[in-house]
Amino acid sequence: MKFIDEVKIEVQAGHGGRGCLSFRREKYVPRGGPDGGDGGAGGDVVAVADPQFTTLLDLRYQRLYRAGRGVHGKGKDQHGKRGEEMVIPVPVGTTIRDAGSGELLADLSAPGERVVIARGGKGGRGNARFVSSTNRSPRKVQPGLPGEERLLDVELRLLADVGIIGMPNAGKSTLISVISAARPKIADYPFTTLVPNLGVVSYGEGKTFVVADIPGLIEGAHRGEGLGHKFLKHVSRTSVLIHLLDAARVQEEDPLADWRALNRELDLFDPALAAKPQIVVANKIDLPEARETAALLKEKFAAMSVPFHAISAATHEGLRELTFSIARKLEETKAKRDDDRAAAGI
Repeated sequence: MKFIDEVKIEVQAGHGGRGCLSFRREKYVPRGGPDGGDGGAGGDVVAVADPQFTTLLDLRYQRLYRAGRGVHGKGKDQHGKRGEEMVIPVPVGTTIRDAGSGELLADLSAPGERVVIARGGKGGRGNARFVSSTNRSPRKVQPGLPGEERLLDVELRLLADVGIIGMPNAGKSTLISVISAARPKIADYPFTTLVPNLGVVSYGEGKTFVVADIPGLIEGAHRGEGLGHKFLKHVSRTSVLIHLLDAARVQEEDPLADWRALNRELDLFDPALAAKPQIVVANKIDLPEARETAALLKEKFAAMSVPFHAISAATHEGLRELTFSIARKLEETKAKRDDDRAAAGI
């Protein structure tokens, strides 16, 4: 299935039905009073988070979503029926913004969550509503109000606990394939991965976390170079970042150059990303030169109190220790978040 994570759609809520102008006309009932019913309200446009959807592909093929209009009022005090609502199923993790103002209308982060993104117009009142002591035969009615119309930017941000970032060919796809059941495309050339991949990692009885590898990060990603600008948003919801380094390609004159460059891109794209907890992982230590470099990197990151692991995704060396280290970091992050919320009274 083609991965689509950004679309623009138009939504039109239903117009309200008009009120009815009517008077009773019954045999043997002289001077029958007004009995015009109200018009029905227009239908709403509703977005629903559906876990069965993993992409916004369907929204690319249908760009206009229109709810039903309210039924007009009728005589004999018959009120019009409310217009049928239009339900738009979207993947969990979808955000919806007004394309004109940029206002956030919905952030659907839980399965089954529903948000009204365009409200139907109110139905007009019939003449029976306008009876008063001074006007026993009103001829006034109201038209239905128009429903809201919006042009929307719909964006999918994957829900994952852990995001794997790194330069092309650092081994992100290989890593996610060996610690989870995900099966991304793997090859020995840059930008093999063209879409984010999700995988579920099991590290104990009934204990799991979700990991995503983010493709195409290079220096200049925040400006749209490579594929990073398109996919950096997918790590915005993660709690922990795995910063994967290719230990076989680390620059001898500046071993931390790639690490600093990618952190700079995170900060330029969104400072909140750069502030997320990180675990630095040196990959490919099955190669002799990479193992030596990993020892040097361990010293440098230890001096900065940055968590560090050396692994080989190809031979699985160090993966068990890394998995449990990630799990511990997630638990620490969750505990800190809960403490912060409690302190804030949330």
